[in-house]
Order: sequence, then structure tokens, then C-alpha cells
Amino acid sequence: MLLAYQSLGVVYGDLSISPLYVFKSTFAEDIQHSDTNEEIFGVLSFVFWTLTLIPLIKYVSIVLRAHDNGEGGTFALYSLICRHANVSLLPNRQIADEELSTYKLERNAETVDKTSVKVWLEKHKNLHTALLIMVLIGTCMVIGDGVLTPAISGLAVITVMLVTTFLTSLVIMVCWHKPPLLALGFLLFFGSVEALYFSASLIKFLEGAWLPILLALILMAVMLVWHITTIKKYEFDLQNKVTLEWLLALGDKLGMVRVPGIGLVYTDLTSGVPANFSRFVTNLPAFHKVLVFVCVKSVPVPYVFPAERYLVGRVGPPGHRSYRCIVRYGYRDVHQDVDSFETELIESLAMFIKLNASYRCSEVSQSEQLEEWEPGLTVIGSNTLRDHASYDLQDSVQHSAASVEVADSPGGTGLESNSSKQVRFFIDSLVVSPEADKQVAEELEALAAAREAGTAFILGHSHVQCKPGSSVVKKLTVVGYNFLRRNCRGPDVVLRVPPASLLEVGMVYVL
Repeated sequence: MLLAYQSLGVVYGDLSISPLYVFKSTFAEDIQHSDTNEEIFGVLSFVFWTLTLIPLIKYVSIVLRAHDNGEGGTFALYSLICRHANVSLLPNRQIADEELSTYKLERNAETVDKTSVKVWLEKHKNLHTALLIMVLIGTCMVIGDGVLTPAISGLAVITVMLVTTFLTSLVIMVCWHKPPLLALGFLLFFGSVEALYFSASLIKFLEGAWLPILLALILMAVMLVWHITTIKKYEFDLQNKVTLEWLLALGDKLGMVRVPGIGLVYTDLTSGVPANFSRFVTNLPAFHKVLVFVCVKSVPVPYVFPAERYLVGRVGPPGHRSYRCIVRYGYRDVHQDVDSFETELIESLAMFIKLNASYRCSEVSQSEQLEEWEPGLTVIGSNTLRDHASYDLQDSVQHSAASVEVADSPGGTGLESNSSKQVRFFIDSLVVSPEADKQVAEELEALAAAREAGTAFILGHSHVQCKPGSSVVKKLTVVGYNFLRRNCRGPDVVLRVPPASLLEVGMVYVL
């Protein structure tokens, strides 16, 4: 017990000096009227049991077990809940995300019966929004606490403790699959203790405690405005995407030209052809010989390993030279610079071409494959090299597969020669037909030649407007989003796109 309390002072630095402030503030006015030491012993007992119940039992023994691959905090708890229950409000969710190494569950979802609380939580969409707002409150309180001195941020700290208690009770039921009565007991016991602190902090609301609350509300409003408008933009893109047949028919249109190089079309969609690309070719009837639809998405895990970051698939037949690449980042990952990203993307495409050729030859002959080909996206991962598993991603269904392993490369100048050596070794080991060998070599040569010609980054430049007759709240939300978009970093800055290679397509979103 002695070592436990000594370690608390190291792990939680504020706890080692907080009792000094407690004694000073408690007896600031009436300590001179005490004839005995009962008040002093009472406050000491209060401090002792507070340190025992909250930091030692709640945080050290329980909350620290609810970590997300070593990450803690309100957002880590929310990420755990989203992985075990369908309560996430983020778009672009895929089955392939569950195959990530960091996407580990306490138990297999198929072997665990859904509790009534989990079913009730997944059924009501309003609860998803309320849960997100609660997480944002806790996160914003932490930010507001960090920019203020502890003397006026006690209310923010207690609010975060209450949010943590509520989220941990959900983790006990949803993630650890414990009885609901145990989670309810945890919530009532620690929640009642923290509610006493919260009520005591409200006394100081007008004396400075309102400041962290105000900062948290401002930050939460900014996050909600950005999140709501982003979701509406995604729904607009989903409704206005064009079909794969439209993309394949572009080559037959009179005046449509395929120019040398690689075109990276950024979109939030994981299937279909985005509307910004259709607008691009409508105004400029030309697109690159190698076309890649890139989707950069966030997944509810802290980190994504580099070998699992890329999902690569084909859009259309092999001769069309169109691909789809889904790049996944965790909420603690740092985006790569454009040079390393472009290199890894090209290597992922080359690896996919080789894996796809071996899979097609192992399943059906080349002639049968071309005759029975259907529009869709086939994704083959690095862990499927042994068993040749694959998954189809149709435009109407959100399915996918495991990731494509990214190999190290010395640079872009030796890509063609390195790829040729790897292709020969790979084809020899899997006994691929000479026809497939020739097609793979031609496709890799086209990829290397396109990279030598240059890469263009095609991004959408959004303009958000309200529909006529929209509510005042919706208009204020759109005005706030446009203000944030004009005064914050743009997508090209976030993705670190070089200005010389940037092509922006104006898109008007009527929400």
C-alpha cells in the first residue's frame, strides 16, 4: 500500500501536491476557531479516501485496463466502444478495417450474444449523437484545462472525471461483456462521489470556473459544425457519384484523350466514381493514362501499421489502367509527406498488379476471366498470398478486404528495374502463364512510364450552400463551416500536395 501511494505521486504529479492546497483552502477562514484536531483529521480522512477511491481503485485498477493499444483518455474509450458496437458516426466504414492488427476485440463478435443495452444503444441514432457530444465535452474540457491554471479549472477536471466514469461503464458492458448490474454499480458508486465534487465546484462558477466551460463550449461548437457539415458533404457525394459504366465509356467518346502521367483523384468515397472527377472531365475532356481514386480515411484505432495502411484494388478491366487506393490512418497517426506517400502508393499498385495476376491465373483462365468480368473492385491483401483469398467490392455494397503490404524501395528512378525483378521472381514461384507474365510486365511498364511523366493531384474545392427555406440553425452551421474552411488549412496543405502538381475542381454542395 505504501509503494502504491508513492507511485501515485509519480504517475499523477498533481496528486502529490493537491492535498496542500486542500488544507489551505479548507481552513482559510475558520481554522483559528477549532479547539480540537477533529476538523484536521476529518479533512485528512477526506483526502485519504478520495485518493484511495478515485485514483487508486477507479483509475489505476479499472480505467487503465480500458486502454486502446496503450492509449488512454475519453477519445480512446470512445474508440473502444465504436469497435465493439455500431455507434460510430464516421463515414467510410468497411469490413476490412476489422482485419487491422490494432483492431482487436476482447471477444469475437460472432460468439458473443448482444446485450439489451448494446442493442438499444445501436438502435437509436440519437444516442450515437449524444455519445459523441459527451466525448467532445470531455475532450474539450481537457483542452480548456490545459490552457488554464489549476486554480480555475477544477470544474473542467471534475467534468472529465464524470465523462470517464460514464464511458468506462459502457466499456464494462459493451467491450468486456460484464453484467449490466456491475456496470451500473460502477457508475452509481464512483459517479455519486464525483457528483459531490461537481456540485462543490459549481459554487465557484461565477468566480472563474465559467471560463473553461466557455472555452469547451466554443471548441465543441467548432467540432460539431465541422463534423455535421462533413457528414452532409459525404452524403451529397454518395448520392451524386457516377457509375463505373460511365467511366469505362469515356474512352469511346469522341475527343476524350488519355494524357501521360498518373492522376490521383482524392475522394471520401470508397466505391464508385466521385462527382468531382465527372465534373473535371466534363470541362476538360482528358484524363491521365493511369488513374487512381485515392480515399484517405480515419479508422477507430490509434495507429495503423505501414504494412496495413493501403487497400488497393482495380476499377474496371486491366486495360483501363484505373485503380482505387484506400489509405487508412489512426487517430494518433501523422500523415506522410507527399514524396514518401507517392512512392509507397506506386509500390502498392505494383504489388497489387502482381498479386492480382497470380490470383486470376489460379482461379480461372485469362479468357474466362475476361468473359465473366463484372464491374467491381477486387482487393487482394498481403496476408492472402498463401491462400489466394480475395473480396469483391461492388459499387452498391460496402465490402472490402485485407491490406496490401508495402515494400521498401530505394527511390523512384529504379522502380521499373526493381519491379521487373520482383515480378519475375513472383511469377516463377507461382507458375503464372506466359500470357499473364506479358500482361503484368506491360502493366508495370505503363505504371513506371506514367510515374516518370509526372503525378497530378486532383482535389475538390468545395463551396457549401443552403437550400432555399432552410432553418436558421442550418444556415448558421453552413456559415460557420465556410468561415472555418476559409481560415483553416485546406486539404492540399493537410495532404502536403505540391502546388505545381495541384488541380482543384470546384464543387458546389447544396445542403
